[in-house]
Amino acid sequence: MIKIIKNGDVYAPEHLGIKDILIIGDKVGCIGDAIEFDVRGYVPLEVIDAKGKYVFPGFIDGHVHLTGGGGEGGFRSRTPEISLSSLIKGGVTSVIGCLGTDCVTRSPESLYAKAKGLEEEGISTYILTGAYRIPMTNLTGSPMKDMILVDKAVGAGEIALSDHRSSQPNLDEVKRLAADIRVGGILSGKAGVLNIHLGDGPAGLQMLREIIATTEIPYSQFLPTHINRNEQLFEEGVEYAKAGGFIDLTCSDPAFGEAGDITASAGLKRCLERGVPPQRITFTSDGQGSLPIFNENKECMRMGVGQISALFAAVRAAVREEGIGIEHALSVITRNPAEIYKLKGKGRIAVSFDADVVLVDRSTLEIDTVLAKGRTLMSGKRVLVTGTFEA
Repeated sequence: MIKIIKNGDVYAPEHLGIKDILIIGDKVGCIGDAIEFDVRGYVPLEVIDAKGKYVFPGFIDGHVHLTGGGGEGGFRSRTPEISLSSLIKGGVTSVIGCLGTDCVTRSPESLYAKAKGLEEEGISTYILTGAYRIPMTNLTGSPMKDMILVDKAVGAGEIALSDHRSSQPNLDEVKRLAADIRVGGILSGKAGVLNIHLGDGPAGLQMLREIIATTEIPYSQFLPTHINRNEQLFEEGVEYAKAGGFIDLTCSDPAFGEAGDITASAGLKRCLERGVPPQRITFTSDGQGSLPIFNENKECMRMGVGQISALFAAVRAAVREEGIGIEHALSVITRNPAEIYKLKGKGRIAVSFDADVVLVDRSTLEIDTVLAKGRTLMSGKRVLVTGTFEA
């Protein structure tokens, strides 16, 4: 199948202006002005009119609980697994799945299987091996082996630090895990990123700073998330990123967050104003993860569920409410996570890259059309492809 997206205002994520995009099979074949490609009678040709729309790379959500999460409020508070249609509606064409608090009733085997299933249904998937706890739950008996032998494993996590739900690991345990994941990444040609869940404990980023200061492990091996959980942690995150680290801002509904949450859109603006290099910032949804509210005794009082739709909603708010340019706002869910996790062919609209494309109305900034590897999954705001067991 050959497709041409015509007359769209292209952000790749850098602004290219009004361009046509030729898609051959699952790859971008050409980007140019007024592309004409007449193969009628030989192979199928589809022309997609993108006039009045922005054309963006497919979104990458680097932190999604594909098999569900939660459980902090007992068995009935286990959150459901993700559906394909919710990912498509959110413009997400690539997703990195993870486990969280529960690594007993949620297993790396089921996470891997869910990722494989979603890929069969139409999107690109990756996983993080492990969960909150150290020693880490894994697939092969060794975190390093997982990195080398499990095709979808691009890193490990989310490992919990500064949180009452963590396994309270010591510095040497985290050092060893980071070293193993790094070497596994080197040997397999993967990023080997250790994704760090940060709670609201006073230690904050202290352990990561100590590891970087006392070992040869570089900043690039860590991606601390939930940095916008509270003001103190956010300020630490800003300084950490200015010193060379990456930081991830969570887009989940702040109504379910801890007191003092900073919205991802406002956090992005503050980071840029403070001189954080834009390529060191990512957004993730924490989709299908639990959003528990704890009282002063750390007892779960109520529970929300992270929504995939929060990812682009935060980017939209960054543009429309915070006045951030589209390129910087878009990069946090396209180019930046692709480069941090070394996702080949992802995060950009470029020749020979995967044809993952999202069309967005210029006036409303609402998602209209989604293509993943050249296949149209949504058109005219209507989902065309649903999961195997969705109605």
